[in-house]
Amino acid sequence: MTDEQLIALLKELSLEEKIGQLLQLAAPFFAGTGTEGQITGPMASMGITEDIIKNTGSILGLSGAKETIGAQQAHLKKNRLGIPLLVMADIIHGYKTIFPVPLAIGCSWDLEAAEKSAEIAAAEASAAGVHVSFSPMVDLVRDPRWGRVMETTGEDPYLNAEFAKAFVRGLQGKDLKNDLTRLAACVKHFAAYGAGEGGRDYNTVDMSERQLREYFLPAYKAALEEGAELVMTAFNTVDGIPAAGNKRLMRDLLRKEWGFDGVVISDWGAVKELIPHGVAADEEEAARKAIMAGVDIEMMTTCYENHLKQLVERGEVDETLIDEAVLRILRLKQKLGLFENPYRGADVDRERENVLSAEHRRAARELAVKSSVLLKNEAVLPLKPEQKIALIGPFAQNGDILGPWSWMGSKVDAVQLYDGLKAKVDASRIIVAQGCDIESVTDDQLDEAVRAAREADVIVLALGESSDMSGEAGSRANLRLPQAQLELAAQLKCLGKPMVAVLFNGRPLDLHGVYDLVDAVLEAWYPGTEGGLAIADLLYGDRNPSGRLTMSFPFAVGQVPVYYNNFNTGRPQGAPEAQVRYVSQYLDIPNEPLYSFGYGLSYTTFEYSGESISSDIMTLTQPLTVTVKVANTGKTAGEEVVQLYVRDLAGEVVRPLKELKGFRKILLQPGESREVAFMLTEELLRYHHSDLAFASDDGEFAVFVGPNSRDVLPELSFKLNK
Repeated sequence: MTDEQLIALLKELSLEEKIGQLLQLAAPFFAGTGTEGQITGPMASMGITEDIIKNTGSILGLSGAKETIGAQQAHLKKNRLGIPLLVMADIIHGYKTIFPVPLAIGCSWDLEAAEKSAEIAAAEASAAGVHVSFSPMVDLVRDPRWGRVMETTGEDPYLNAEFAKAFVRGLQGKDLKNDLTRLAACVKHFAAYGAGEGGRDYNTVDMSERQLREYFLPAYKAALEEGAELVMTAFNTVDGIPAAGNKRLMRDLLRKEWGFDGVVISDWGAVKELIPHGVAADEEEAARKAIMAGVDIEMMTTCYENHLKQLVERGEVDETLIDEAVLRILRLKQKLGLFENPYRGADVDRERENVLSAEHRRAARELAVKSSVLLKNEAVLPLKPEQKIALIGPFAQNGDILGPWSWMGSKVDAVQLYDGLKAKVDASRIIVAQGCDIESVTDDQLDEAVRAAREADVIVLALGESSDMSGEAGSRANLRLPQAQLELAAQLKCLGKPMVAVLFNGRPLDLHGVYDLVDAVLEAWYPGTEGGLAIADLLYGDRNPSGRLTMSFPFAVGQVPVYYNNFNTGRPQGAPEAQVRYVSQYLDIPNEPLYSFGYGLSYTTFEYSGESISSDIMTLTQPLTVTVKVANTGKTAGEEVVQLYVRDLAGEVVRPLKELKGFRKILLQPGESREVAFMLTEELLRYHHSDLAFASDDGEFAVFVGPNSRDVLPELSFKLNK
């Protein structure tokens, strides 16, 4: 169907039918899904009728090819002009084959692996008939109290932007219409959802526009420049106005300034939430503000359905706004080839062959290995096959390792840690005890754990958060592990045996009560379907840990937000002339995080030397090359993430102490060394000035190279002369 034909189709639609295209409903409303029936309870209260359903433009929450085909068939019979449904779903870190959560994927620093994970997720979901994934989530987050931190790739705008592009490439490929194994990507949540006050979900966001543009917008823009087809609005306010009703954000910035002409969809219920936010008196005003702000699809509320027609008839909303929104939706359906093939990709046989295939599970295992971060190791890891292991803790035999937003994944399919270890050594060498539940412990459990530990050479503690302690609405004020697990660790410490903690969680934690008691800490995050095997690979040294943190671990929750690219203040702690007291510091804890951005250990050692810069002058046409020699000085092969940071020593506004501007992940054999080179251009030095101009400044800059944001080589320097 050509664009002229789409415009002609638009003209055939009645106003009611146009408004129907702007509505998204969940699967239970639709015939043919296997979940239909009498609409009762909250669904009845929405006032959804059969006439509304037949005009609806999109559906979310379908769970398989058979269900999707059934829903589409039933819909096409009822829709007057045979306009197919868009099928959308939250495919965040896998469909059936679940990969590590995105925060963990970020810690891999492996863009190719991230792209591959999205490609596999798209292949599985498209076989089930999904057209659009509500992914990638690119919100920059500096507050680990926020539960949805597990959906982001961390605290750095440069790195988040790189991963945003990788996820979009993996989801969409190069030809959405003809490549039926791909999905349209919906970048979310626009904008600054990750900056909610107090780390509380759905909470107020208040920041300067300069701060918004400098740190929080780059990843969204990168995803759109990579071709993401949709944008989802955030739940939060932006400069006092909720995103779903924020005309300046959606019309002025997103559409006019950035030139985005794809589909904008609200998050679940966000249009109606303009009322409790206090910017709309009722549903009618919410509908008017949302459509004027540029929200094309209203998800799971009926403000548009109930009120747009009257608003148009009274002249309060120009019908051209509705036409523009509908045309964007129709064009997306055309891009996906739905008018020619409304069942696009849905194939029961392909679904059966695709989901949880051996190839997909291998990729999930590989990424789980690369995403895990070794935080501490005092000569206890890797484990030796002849050692007797006491595997103790609530995650010793627990399939709850997929993490939030793995709604189609199955805990039954997940490889538990015990089963992963059994694949390495005979079961007779592993003694298992639960030790405690996630948040409670009994004397009998502790006694059982102590008995098991006494028989072992080394204790492996499997600790963490249940998946419902993280994710959406999973905000926590206390970032330590539950007291029951800390009590278990303290009891076992008394035995004086080597202890390894393996952590399953979706956020940076305050690790006091764990890291200070054990000899090694492996941060496994929620590692996904193949988690047990991947962790066993690492614990026994068949694979060398290579993950590096993309979000700082706080020393204490009182530091939060704590992040590496902070400002210096006028009275910095540790400055040559700093006083003892009257500096920017805490009296009771360090300023620095427990584990900094970029940090992670290996089973080998790396030595950095010979750092150099090609010139001490940079111009607009003359970039610089920064080089460093990295050597593997240990006895095993390993991957190192070489990181480049820059500091603008005197900007028009204050500049961070360090900013990531490049990284390379390299594999070195024992004794091997390699020169790593970074190209540093004037473009990488630009930032938003007080007048919001995006430009660089002439002057002095410092360059740092190292394995993380803290442990860098002595600085190099250059001057920018434009």
